[in-house]
Amino acid sequence: MYERKILPNLNCGLDLIGEVLYGKWKIRLLWFINEGFLRPSELQKKIPDASRRVLNIQLKELEEHELISKKIFAVVPPKVEYSLTDFGKTLIPVISALGQWGDENEERLRNLILNRLDNRSEK
Repeated sequence: MYERKILPNLNCGLDLIGEVLYGKWKIRLLWFINEGFLRPSELQKKIPDASRRVLNIQLKELEEHELISKKIFAVVPPKVEYSLTDFGKTLIPVISALGQWGDENEERLRNLILNRLDNRSEK
């Protein structure tokens, strides 16, 4: 597993948010869990580009940061469900606002990202 070589900078709220939400799929995981997709297999279907291993790592980190909780049912085969904690629910309006900003600026952002990718491939 990855071991950090440099301690994180935790001097302001933005640093703290970055530390907790850094990870390609974390925001989407929180959103989909809020929407009712609770099982790992459901989350995998909602985020097919992510490997199961990476999703499991990021779910574990979200759990360690007390944003989600994991419930293991004593059945065969084992069943696991995730849910947002009260603390995690406080992030949903923030994620919603970010998503709305992305929707409102969708065309501009898409063009900027595609242009940057095109410029990188030309080098």
